[in-house]
Amino acid sequence: MGEDIPFDRSFDLPAGRIEEIMPGLRRLLADNPSPFTFKGTVSYIVGRGRVAILDPGPEDEQHISRLLDAVRGETVTHVVVTHTHRDHSPAAARIKAATGAILVAEGPHRAARPLHLGENHRLEASADLAFRPDLAIPDGESVTGAGWTLEAVATPGHTANHMAYAYREAGILFSGDHVMAWSTPVVAPPDGAMGDYMASLNRLSERPETTYFPGHGGAVRDARRFVQFYIRHRQAREASILHRLAKGAADIPTIVRAIYIGLDPRLVGAAGLSVLAHLEDLVTRRLVATEGEPSIRGVYRLVGP
Repeated sequence: MGEDIPFDRSFDLPAGRIEEIMPGLRRLLADNPSPFTFKGTVSYIVGRGRVAILDPGPEDEQHISRLLDAVRGETVTHVVVTHTHRDHSPAAARIKAATGAILVAEGPHRAARPLHLGENHRLEASADLAFRPDLAIPDGESVTGAGWTLEAVATPGHTANHMAYAYREAGILFSGDHVMAWSTPVVAPPDGAMGDYMASLNRLSERPETTYFPGHGGAVRDARRFVQFYIRHRQAREASILHRLAKGAADIPTIVRAIYIGLDPRLVGAAGLSVLAHLEDLVTRRLVATEGEPSIRGVYRLVGP
């Protein structure tokens, strides 16, 4: 289906080891591997002496202790969060308590659209609803330290509050879960929205950074070209959904079986939510119709000419 994305899964950083990627940038892998997190969440330490920690990770005692050990003797001025899923932000409160750092993010967790009946449990399952930033940073604004500047780049889609950060002095972008070298992210309503996600990809494709450091896995190289693969992949997924609906109305499990061949059974639920995200976007664009609001239980059909 479409052009294959040139994924790079060659990420061999052991959990718990601090690695200096380049002057002024270190990373530490949390030991929380899963089908959604790959080998775990990557936390970054930006700068030397007076530093920022980006994506402190899950509320894991060992990971928090290792992060604090890594910056012992330094001052943590900011804890910067790309988004508020439970594998990225819960450690922020503990790091703040230990260091006095300012918590920086786009804002608290929220749904990408009004919730439908019974949907709140989906937010609660994956979201860090307790997180509150000290500084709600708007798109285009920056936080700075000794020799580093992090510019906020709004990238909603995976979550409504997803923010990437451009490390100006290094010419790189911290892409969170929006773009990753090892896989595509789940875009799952009501957390995420496919229309927002595609708009954010198009925005990144016009930025100058050629290397991204994501929240999971290794660096994304030749990033602008890689983003184009992402865009074509999602366009092809949409085309496959429309192709299936051209054969007749269908529910989401039927569409998933038709377009996800050889899918890991652990990812069937996520695939269904991703299809729902596409269908919500297609309904908004009046290409597909359903009875009532789009839902995971709905039956979908093409809109006639």
